[in-house]
Amino acid sequence: MSNGTTSSSSRLNRRQLLAGLGFTTALGTVVAFPANVLAQSEPATAPELPPAAEQKPFSFDLLTQQAQQLSTQPAAPAQQVDGFLTKLTYDDYRLIRFNPERARFADVENTQFTLQAFHMGWLFREPVVLHEVIDGQSQAMTFGTDDFIYERQARDIVPEHAPLPGVAGFRLHHPLNRPDIMDELVAFQGASYFRALGRGSAYGLSARGLALNTGLSVAEEFPRFTQFWIERPAEAAGQITLYAAMESKSLTGAYKFIITPGQNTEMVVTARLFFREDIPQLGVAPLTSMFLYADRNRAKFDDFRPQVHDSDGLMIERASGDVLWRPLANPPHLASSYFSETAPKSFGLYQRDRDFDQYQDGAAHYERRPSLKVEPIGDWGKGVVRLVEIPSDLEVNDNIVAFWVPEAQAKKGGTFEISYKLSWGDLPVDASGDLAHVLETRAGAGGVSGVESNGTRKFVIDFAGGLMSRLPEAAVEQLKPIITINNGSIASQSFSKIPGQDIWRLVMDVAAENDATVELSAHIAGFGIKQTETWAYQWIKA
Repeated sequence: MSNGTTSSSSRLNRRQLLAGLGFTTALGTVVAFPANVLAQSEPATAPELPPAAEQKPFSFDLLTQQAQQLSTQPAAPAQQVDGFLTKLTYDDYRLIRFNPERARFADVENTQFTLQAFHMGWLFREPVVLHEVIDGQSQAMTFGTDDFIYERQARDIVPEHAPLPGVAGFRLHHPLNRPDIMDELVAFQGASYFRALGRGSAYGLSARGLALNTGLSVAEEFPRFTQFWIERPAEAAGQITLYAAMESKSLTGAYKFIITPGQNTEMVVTARLFFREDIPQLGVAPLTSMFLYADRNRAKFDDFRPQVHDSDGLMIERASGDVLWRPLANPPHLASSYFSETAPKSFGLYQRDRDFDQYQDGAAHYERRPSLKVEPIGDWGKGVVRLVEIPSDLEVNDNIVAFWVPEAQAKKGGTFEISYKLSWGDLPVDASGDLAHVLETRAGAGGVSGVESNGTRKFVIDFAGGLMSRLPEAAVEQLKPIITINNGSIASQSFSKIPGQDIWRLVMDVAAENDATVELSAHIAGFGIKQTETWAYQWIKA
């Protein structure tokens, strides 16, 4: 684990790209990004779309061949055309929604999936083309202004009966929580971003197809899904399959998603990539989230809510069976942590606290934000899980990124294929497991309470569950905290069971020089085995 830096321009671009998150979440959609627009100025000059009846053979292998051929050509710049789509402001865009009566796949007998598109305009200016696949044949799904509902001043800007050159993305609906209501299940919108929900969840963190050069001194690159092919769902089907074409300056790609809704909504993802250029850092299965504050860092936030975050920790399940829990931070400057792994079982960003009292936000309901786990399919070999934490003072900023960086370098002319499963939902800890989990991490001024601070930082880690929870207080003699620290020192430590509770508490005061980046890890051992997850943390003494 170590600290990293990046250029200010790269960070600014990220904040600009995520600027639409708060608005689109309020609409029940997802984040999207500013880019160039393809639009018509009047219906009479609208670009012609392929006839709806035109069909072409389609398969994942054919899409892969097209991506490979495209990778041998330079990336084409996006076209820029003036038109009514460029005139839609924030206030206009929020008055536009898809007409649910025109949802695609609604005509399927006993359908379990319907599709609604996102309108282009405002920040959402690069067209995405959708195709329907039936029995190995695809045809373009055409959309026009008749597919959307426009309210108030939006009606004066948008012409009637006008075809659209594409859409900004789409969402799939499914009877996730009740059999008589088609709930929003998953949404793809903006670059290669997408989100999904488990049963009872509310939108929170996002995933991406790829993250290129995130947190490096070179500019971050945002590949985008330019086209999607969605297999028409069969009658009463319990899953849906879709495909996507990816393109950026540095690569092309073909993606396949098999989506199965449920208590935890699962996606099996396969990516086939072709590199146009050398890529300094290839981020696979990237996750993007928000962490503003919790018990360990809330002192600088004058807010009635105890915690504000979409995720509170990174969890890694190692090939050895060890589990690492890294509470998230909102650092004083850009920070990175690197976890070297070989064939990890999983990694993910988790929201462990599921009690409303932990958040007290009746609008955002952070207790319902999903966790997201990445499980490799096949042997991923050697690499690192990288965690990037960006300072933030607003909860509308997504400031957390986690992804896998394979050891093999992405070189021009090379190819890369990888598969994994994404699980979205509560993902609670295994109550029957032998390992105790990190229940809470708190921090504050070090030293004795009520006495002037001695300049140290106090960390309080509570462990719950596992075999250890059933041990009496006297068993502390057979339990030992194993603590490691880099770039600092442990001034004092204590370990005991909280009386009357099945919770064990580790307390340590940490000393460090000003501006030091301190890496900490700790677990509890006893009776010849590891008793807890490994707790890890990065403290920057600002």
